[in-house]
Amino acid sequence: MSISARNQIKGKITGIVMGDVMSEVTIRAGQNVIDAVITRRSAEELKLKKGDTVIAVIKATEVMVSKEK
Repeated sequence: MSISARNQIKGKITGIVMGDVMSEVTIRAGQNVIDAVITRRSAEELKLKKGDTVIAVIKATEVMVSKEK
């Protein structure tokens, strides 16, 4: 699959909470943790489960940058 988004981060699912409509997916990428909220239907169609290797595709109109002093 080709996709235009440049921010693609590979990681493993460390947790998934299935709600009635939405699902929270926690992805560990090295020392970083990404939490994504997706529809339950999408999570079911992708058959997501803890331990799966996935790619977090980040497409945003705004990105904040922080620097420690």
